[in-house]
Amino acid sequence: MRNLIEEVRARIPFDDPQAQECPDLCQGCSPKLLTYLDTELEAWEQRLSEGEHPSLGDLHRLGKTCKKVYALLQKNGLVE
Repeated sequence: MRNLIEEVRARIPFDDPQAQECPDLCQGCSPKLLTYLDTELEAWEQRLSEGEHPSLGDLHRLGKTCKKVYALLQKNGLVE
């Protein structure tokens, strides 16, 4: 889970000012999705620091969410 979180934080532009604006041809709300994903990652970071162990289902759900957000960011031209 920690590796997944690190990879997501490295690949998704949470701090990019352009990602915080709605594009003219919006395929989905990038700012809201980035906020949602950041909240999910922070929650898992907290849970891991408290000693919780994620199940394979937890990893799968978070990975699936990350893929969907990344695909939308691609459609909005924020990542390659």
